[in-house]
Amino acid sequence: MRRETLSRRSVLAATGGWSLITTGVASVVGDTARDDSGDNSRDFIVVREGTAEETTVFVTTGAVDGPTAVVVGGMHGNEVAGYTAAGRIADRSIDAGTLVTIPEANGVAIERGTRTDDEGINLNRQFPDGETPGTRLARALWDVVKESDPDILIDLHESTGLYAGDPMDGVGQAIFHSAGDDATAAAADAADYVTETRVDDPALAFQTGPFSEPDTDPTGLLAHKAARDLDADGFLAETRSTDIALETRVQWHTAIVDRLLEGDLLFDDGASEEPADGTDGDDESPTASPIARIETQPPSAAEAPLEPGTTVTLDASRSRDPDGKLVAYEWRVGDDGPFEEAGETIAVPINGTGDHPVALRVVDDEGATAIDRLTLSTNC
Repeated sequence: MRRETLSRRSVLAATGGWSLITTGVASVVGDTARDDSGDNSRDFIVVREGTAEETTVFVTTGAVDGPTAVVVGGMHGNEVAGYTAAGRIADRSIDAGTLVTIPEANGVAIERGTRTDDEGINLNRQFPDGETPGTRLARALWDVVKESDPDILIDLHESTGLYAGDPMDGVGQAIFHSAGDDATAAAADAADYVTETRVDDPALAFQTGPFSEPDTDPTGLLAHKAARDLDADGFLAETRSTDIALETRVQWHTAIVDRLLEGDLLFDDGASEEPADGTDGDDESPTASPIARIETQPPSAAEAPLEPGTTVTLDASRSRDPDGKLVAYEWRVGDDGPFEEAGETIAVPINGTGDHPVALRVVDDEGATAIDRLTLSTNC
C-alpha cells in the first residue's frame, strides 16, 4: 500500500561524509524532518557544496528496519526521464529501510542538456571497479554510495535506440542487472511487470541483460562498481528517449523502481502483511497493488508549456487493479492539501503562470491506494 508523499522541506549540508546539519524544517525530531504520521524521517545532504557541481542527496528512513536502496538519476544531462523520475522518487514515503536518492547526479551536464560536462567528461565512466573514482564529483558521489552501503542500487538512464542483445545498437527499453540469481530474477520480473501494465506497443516491451564483464566496454559505470565493490544488487534501467512522450518514459522509470523495491524491500506490496485471521499466510495469495495512471487531453499537456486560460482534461481510465477493481478516483490540484475532487476524469483550468502540480490517488476494493503525479506548466 502506497502512502501519500511528503514534499522536501529541509536542507542538510554534508562536510566530510555523513556530517549532517538540519536547517529550515517544519517539524524536527533529533536531526531529521518527519512527515505528519511520524513514519518517515527525511535527511538531505549537499554534495560538492558551493561549486558548479553542487547537488543534493535525499535520504528517507522508514519506521521499520530494512534494506537500503540507492536510486540515481541525471548521470547524463540529456537523459531527462531518468532524473525527472528520480526527483519524484525522492519525495516518496517508504514502509521500511532507507531510500537514498540522487536525482541530479551531474548538474553541469543537466544544465547543458548534454551527455557530458563542460570538459567533455562522461560521469558514468568515472567509477572503475576496485579503484578510486576518477573525478572530484565521482569521488563525492561514491562516498555517499559507499557510506550508504546499499543492498540495491538502481541507476536511471535513456537511449535513442532499442536494445536487442547488442548494446552497440542501443540499450533503450532494457533493465541491465548484476550477476546472481536474485538480481537476474528481479530484473526479469520488473521488465515483465512494466511491459504488462504500462507499455501499449509490443515493440517497446522491456528486455533484460547482464552487466558487461569487468574490462569489457562499457567500463567505469556506477552501478557496476556498487555491485562489484559493495556486493549490492545493481540495476541500470534504460528507456528509449525518441518518439515517446516524456511523461510516459518517467512513468516507466518510476514503475521499474517501484517493482524492484516492493515486497521485502522498501515498498510494501501487501504480501508481507500478517493475515487478519491470524494464520501464517502460507496459503494466501499476494495482494497486488493498484496502478494509478494519468493521461491528459490534449495529449501533450504535460510535455510543453500551455497558454494561460487553457483547460486540460485529466483522465484516470487507464488506471487499474490487477486483482480486483478500483472504487475511487481522487484528485489533488496544487502542491499539497487534501484530495478534494473525485471522478474518473476532471477538467482543470490553468489560470496564471508557473507550474501546476496535480496528483491522482486511486483506491481499490481492499482499501489499497496508489498515486500518480504530473506537472502542468504555463508560458511565463
